[in-house]
Amino acid sequence: MSKVRVCFLGTPEFAVTSLKALLEDAHFEVVGVVTQPDRPAGRKLQLTPSPVKVLAQDHGLKVISPESLKNDNAANEEIKSWGAEVGVVVAFGQILTQAFLDSFRFGCVNVHGSILPRWRGAAPIQRAIEAGDEETGVTLQKMVKKLDAGDIIGIRRVKITQEMHALQLHDELALLGADLLRVELMDYVRGNLAPVPQDEAQVTIAKKIDKTESLVDWNLSAKNIDGKIRGFVYGPGTYTILQGKKLKLHKAVPLPASNNSEPGQVLEVGADFVSVATGDGVLKLLEVQPESRNRMLVADFLKGTALKIGDKFGV
Repeated sequence: MSKVRVCFLGTPEFAVTSLKALLEDAHFEVVGVVTQPDRPAGRKLQLTPSPVKVLAQDHGLKVISPESLKNDNAANEEIKSWGAEVGVVVAFGQILTQAFLDSFRFGCVNVHGSILPRWRGAAPIQRAIEAGDEETGVTLQKMVKKLDAGDIIGIRRVKITQEMHALQLHDELALLGADLLRVELMDYVRGNLAPVPQDEAQVTIAKKIDKTESLVDWNLSAKNIDGKIRGFVYGPGTYTILQGKKLKLHKAVPLPASNNSEPGQVLEVGADFVSVATGDGVLKLLEVQPESRNRMLVADFLKGTALKIGDKFGV
């Protein structure tokens, strides 16, 4: 069988892993790459190419970066000239029209960071951890115009441990997504695998995270707050207010201990931890980041900050 000609659409590091897999697989030929335009990055806000663009250029691939593929006729015509048989979309970051999805012989497939239909939408990795899910995964779906609603071609699953944060989960799912392309995508193209419709009754939405969600609500349970801390590591992070200043929270342990204290109240100050009352249980803080400082262990934080039992977080 001849190589399958692929048009790859993706932007961040998550997509890089999938593009690498296709480039290394003799069954596929990546005939062109579409990615987001260069964006300002770093303190100097220098225009910086996406990780996918960097990899594509390193391999001498054709690359285009339209601001909006939906409204760029020239870009669409160039993509047609590549003669791709399938579009592979991984965290591209733009809405695609039905006409575009239908322009490939085998349509477009998408690698999505959840077990669909759970967590359709913008932030599936963060929301899975925030919600306390014990399992998540990655899905290869046949794309349709409705968001993440396409028939399922394949799924890989992974357990979410109590210590796992979103960046670790991100890396695991990226590898599993690449494996779906190596195996299930080829089976689908060969006609050996029929996509399965999603169960619409099981749909949940992973809405985009708003920056206002970063502020910790100590009335939540210790488990919920810990889920936010681990989930929002991937962005935008979590913080509380202590002594009138922002204090970012990086690592904590939720404990099911009972207490009658007001949420946000310091219950114990140890050599390397601070225990704080929540709406349900106790949160043991281990790593934090004061304003204009680097991330640090609580043991180091306490060397420069006086804390005692009864002090309040969130004030």
